[in-house]
Amino acid sequence: MVRSFHKEREEEINILMEKLEQASSSSSTVNLSQFFITLTSDIMSKVALGRKYSSDEGTVNIKTVVRTFSRVVQEHDLDVDKKRSGFVDRLLSIQREQTTPFDMFIGGTATTSSLLEWTLTELVRHPECVKKLRDEICSVSAHNSYVNEDDVEKMNYLNAIVKETLRLHPPLSIIVPRLLSEDVRLRGYDIAAGTQVMINAWAIQRDKATWGPDAEKFKPERHLNSSLDFQGQDYKFIPFGSGRRLCPGIRLALVLVEVTVANLVKRFDWRVQVGPYGVDKLDLAEAAGIEACRKYPLIVFPTSVVFPI
Repeated sequence: MVRSFHKEREEEINILMEKLEQASSSSSTVNLSQFFITLTSDIMSKVALGRKYSSDEGTVNIKTVVRTFSRVVQEHDLDVDKKRSGFVDRLLSIQREQTTPFDMFIGGTATTSSLLEWTLTELVRHPECVKKLRDEICSVSAHNSYVNEDDVEKMNYLNAIVKETLRLHPPLSIIVPRLLSEDVRLRGYDIAAGTQVMINAWAIQRDKATWGPDAEKFKPERHLNSSLDFQGQDYKFIPFGSGRRLCPGIRLALVLVEVTVANLVKRFDWRVQVGPYGVDKLDLAEAAGIEACRKYPLIVFPTSVVFPI
């Protein structure tokens, strides 16, 4: 199902590339944070609702999308006789079978845009990683201007970069709470059934006892020879949660992030504006709240990369 929407992703990513080309030609800065929100919202609304809801100014009116979503669901639910293949219809068919409810739209938009901005933040801060990634991208996708989804499946270093970004910057610092189903005794404490358990993925994934003294450093290489995946089976790496409440949209988010990052790195160099004190490193401050997005927008200068034909 995720692969069936590759055209929608490609269309919107190419629109983003065109905007960045224009900014590069005029040597102007871009707000990548806003671009990523627009990208993820437009793709998710096209996938889920059949059209996108960007405003005329190119920004996303989230309130309009939220208000419209329930109405669209009602329309699809009433027209059960019409043959459709949209995401809403597929989710409704799941709901009719009394399985998972759907809150993917809002969750998928916010968390995916956050993952994109943190990935680009770390890459801008680590040019040596950009070089390694660009070498990998060009070795796999040498003669195409657009890096497609089949290409990124062959890119191990890109996968390692995304894993390392998720380790340091999980979109949800505190994963979905759990309730104990029975009384337990843990480290001398009696904990009653029904107690709500809050799991701090951010702290777990930066634990030096587990990850070593360089746990706070961005080091994608640590994942190259690792069996860790995104399924939450190893509790030291749980960016999408674990168990029966594992995030159902993992592949939907990852394929968008990987293809977008691959195209951004292949086609552009990135630099930040030098500050008043000569500082040219991006701030890593996180916004307050459950979602650990950047506190300040990601503002950068894109420069087109010219490849020999």
